[in-house]
Amino acid sequence: MNRISLDDQVAVVTGGAQGIGLAIAGRLVASGAKVSLWDRDLEALDKALGLLGPMASARQVDITDLAGLSRAHAEVEAGVGPISILVNSAGIAGSNSPLDAYDPDEWRRVIEINLNGTFYVNKVIVPGMRARNYGRIVNIASVAGKEGNPNLAAYSAAKAGVIGLTKSLGKELAGHDIAVNAITPATARTRILETLKEEFIEYMLSRIPRRRFLEVDEAAAMVAWLVSRENSFTTASVFDLSGGRCTY
Repeated sequence: MNRISLDDQVAVVTGGAQGIGLAIAGRLVASGAKVSLWDRDLEALDKALGLLGPMASARQVDITDLAGLSRAHAEVEAGVGPISILVNSAGIAGSNSPLDAYDPDEWRRVIEINLNGTFYVNKVIVPGMRARNYGRIVNIASVAGKEGNPNLAAYSAAKAGVIGLTKSLGKELAGHDIAVNAITPATARTRILETLKEEFIEYMLSRIPRRRFLEVDEAAAMVAWLVSRENSFTTASVFDLSGGRCTY
């Protein structure tokens, strides 16, 4: 594994207690960053801190709670240092059903966490980056945001929204040394699959030309470069991790 230097950087990774978020946090720590995990699962946070060591800290926070996010932001900036890296990885798949049978309350829940939560976290952290004229942001979208997945309309719509948000915010901040990009992973074997039917999981695998699921460390490798100083020009862009499913 090559080491991208993130020395003296402070990173926040939402949903960082497990799955892709935890893999990204581990790669950032290995690259020299201090990482604050923001997650609502306290037990998973404790386990993650045991894996990541002293360069990691944690805040139990719900990304739909704007006031709680503001408190977590203030605590990290005061106790760890100015936040220069943000990775928005927290999200849920939601239920698996046709749109006309989709529960409206479940729709709102998926949109609130996946799209609005990404908005809230960026809203809290971006002002500090702008004031210091430096930052690197990666929003985790999905191949579903590009193509749409059947029976996952809420998730697909939310992730498409994350892509649009990323493009807009990247352009807003392009006059600063702040890069805002998104990645669009294909399916990985993480806990997000627990809410999906096995036949749907097999369908998603069949759509990947590489004929395997994404490894979480592969996502972490891409993110490590995107949040580094070496990524000094590219912003408002979407980086594909679909194993050939999407070539745009």
